Amino acid sequence: MYVVCKDHVELAIDKFVDEFEEAPDILDLNEAKFTEWEPPVKCMECDQEAKFLVV
Repeated sequence: MYVVCKDHVELAIDKFVDEFEEAPDILDLNEAKFTEWEPPVKCMECDQEAKFLVV
């Protein structure tokens, strides 16, 4: 699972495919709601605001 900004979505997809050998689902954090999990505010790769969840 990767929480990333718009600039790092492609990198997160590549990492996911390398690790799991299948295509990930990509969720827009502005549209997705979670009941028991609060997504990180910042991108895993930089200090920009996290926009996407790659799972």
